[in-house]
Amino acid sequence: MRIKQISVRGLFGIFDHVIPLNMDERITIIHGPNGFGKTAILRILNSFFNSRYAELRTIAFRSFRVEFNNSNVIEIIKNSDNEKGEPRNNLVFYFYHPNSDILSFSPRPIKIRTDLDIPISSILDELIPGLERISPRKWLYIPTEETLSLEEVIERFENLLPSDFKLQESREEPEWLEKLKSNIHVRLIESQRLLNFVPNRSSRRNLTTPSMLSTVSAYSDELAKLMQDKFKEYGTISQSLDRTFPVRVVKQQPVSDLTDEQLRHQLNNLEETRSHLIEVGLLDKDEDSEFQIQPQDIDESTKNALSVYVEDVEKKLSVFVEIADKIELLRTIINNKFAYSYKKISFSKDKGFVFTTHNSPLSNLKTLSSTDLSSGEQHELVLLYELLFKVQPNSLVLIDEPELSLHVGWQIQFLKDLQEIIKLTDVDVLMATHSPDIIQDRWDLTVELKGLEK
Repeated sequence: MRIKQISVRGLFGIFDHVIPLNMDERITIIHGPNGFGKTAILRILNSFFNSRYAELRTIAFRSFRVEFNNSNVIEIIKNSDNEKGEPRNNLVFYFYHPNSDILSFSPRPIKIRTDLDIPISSILDELIPGLERISPRKWLYIPTEETLSLEEVIERFENLLPSDFKLQESREEPEWLEKLKSNIHVRLIESQRLLNFVPNRSSRRNLTTPSMLSTVSAYSDELAKLMQDKFKEYGTISQSLDRTFPVRVVKQQPVSDLTDEQLRHQLNNLEETRSHLIEVGLLDKDEDSEFQIQPQDIDESTKNALSVYVEDVEKKLSVFVEIADKIELLRTIINNKFAYSYKKISFSKDKGFVFTTHNSPLSNLKTLSSTDLSSGEQHELVLLYELLFKVQPNSLVLIDEPELSLHVGWQIQFLKDLQEIIKLTDVDVLMATHSPDIIQDRWDLTVELKGLEK
């Protein structure tokens, strides 16, 4: 199931927008003046599909409609505030399915406990990285320079608050809504993407609270863990196959239809695959890995043993196929971009990203840290890593301002890189941009957000 169109009415009390998604090329670009709601539309989609209803309540709109390619429709209706201007439990979701009754659900807003020894207002700056208290009931959120009230902080950062502070009211979603969300995965790549929330144990109150870390560093550690997990899986399969190898060789039926040339070709392909996996950091270099077979070496018994060997190695190396393709594409794109500043990326099971540089073609390589990368280089790396490693197949990926910190040459190349990524990851992309250099000559992929008719 895929989303084919979204529409919003009364956005900020002003705008009505209809956005059909490009179902063939799988890239849709929305553009328009500042203040017309590009980012808000992405946030509404992300908030609904990831059950961040507190955030959904903070965005001003009357209705938001999502139409799917199987004729299902979800509509979010937002009722106005009450007479005192206080927000009500004002979200209602309606689900329309052909030839079925209309289903609905109204999620409850979060409530904070007031019977605790420590009021939550006194420790919000500990719980939420980047939040600084500036008065008894006001906080500055440093990454966006916004001043927020207690209610606004709780609404915005509900997902970061420990469950101990929340009233244990039922917030279970109905089965039809859970099923819908299980078929549609949505991920938002925000404009602020260089800082990342990671779990951290607070020594003062024995709470697991998030802390901020450079996203490049966080993703480097994450990739190292992914690579290690694949290597462990490879080792487990290897042990199983190696243990039964002698028995399977003995039981192997003669392979008379396999020619010597075909067998050599299979062995050469395996060595090429192994060399590639070593190159991208997934396998350690093994000096004895080459398997040289001379014409006079192959008799029928040897051929039988080698055919089993080939099957085994193919099974072992197959665990790396998906991650190796992603690492290779990431390496190719990044090294093409970083070449101008004499930097290079490689990968390691121990370190994840490994950055090196040289001042001239003849100088020695010098290892760099992630903090040595420019803002633009970090933005490019984080954006590509998100697209390749943080999304599931058939997801809808939302990208807010992909052009941030990228010079014009990189912006011009972005759509081509994105098309290569989509081929590999099988995702749809909806992005919001101000940059004509991102769009280039592909205005057929764009939807313009317009103001009121004069």
